[in-house]
Amino acid sequence: MTEPSSNELARLLVAPPYRFDMGLRRGDGRFFRNWSEAPDLLAERASWLASDPGRYAAVLPEGERLFEEAWEWASELNPEIRRAAALSDASALERCFRLGALWEPDFLLMQPHGDEFRLVAACVCFPSAWSLTEKMGHSLDWIHGAVPQLNRELGGKIHAFLTALRPGMDWERVNWGLAATSERNLHPARGMPRLEANATLSSTWFRVERQALRRLPESGGILFGLRIQVERLSTVCASDAAAATLRGLLETMPDEVAEYKGLARARAALVRELSG
Repeated sequence: MTEPSSNELARLLVAPPYRFDMGLRRGDGRFFRNWSEAPDLLAERASWLASDPGRYAAVLPEGERLFEEAWEWASELNPEIRRAAALSDASALERCFRLGALWEPDFLLMQPHGDEFRLVAACVCFPSAWSLTEKMGHSLDWIHGAVPQLNRELGGKIHAFLTALRPGMDWERVNWGLAATSERNLHPARGMPRLEANATLSSTWFRVERQALRRLPESGGILFGLRIQVERLSTVCASDAAAATLRGLLETMPDEVAEYKGLARARAALVRELSG
């Protein structure tokens, strides 16, 4: 399995107008295996976890059983995780730090709680400008409430999909954004540069968040995986077709969504360059 090329990334842009879309497809079973061609990926994950583990990983008491099930499943897929079984006497949180350093995707674990799904354990080293500690223990509806219009347009469909999800298969989707840096870790506490009115295609980065969902059989919890890929926007939009598609998406994106995604101030400049 290889990272998608810039041409393949461009094809992730659906035809305008901009809209929220589930865009789910059956996975091929490889998302949660370690396969990345980036040799520094696991080293970077370990570095962030060592620098401030409480910022990037957490396990609530009610999430320990679900986390242990995720650990066992990850170990079955990846021998290097299985070899870390000597940590079996460590706490769930210590094991979460270790798993986060050994497993390529970020992961979040959501436990059914009445009619809701609550975030009870996670390791997210490469967040897209959000803080894990602010979301722990909250329901998925509450977490998605920060995204303008998302619950209104897709909340019911997301809940129905997760409720009907059965063990034994992965479902994947992609989400895209724009950033002023190629850094994977955009945690708000890092104060990373934001897109401004002087942004250009060459100074802007196309940030793809590949997502996968899987229900774990014993606990009934949901494993939500994230992989980040970043490519310079001028490369992704090298073709006229890709440039026209992105221009249309930026032009039709609601203002509140553009503000949430951190590209409101750069949008006019990028549209002008894409038009040229």
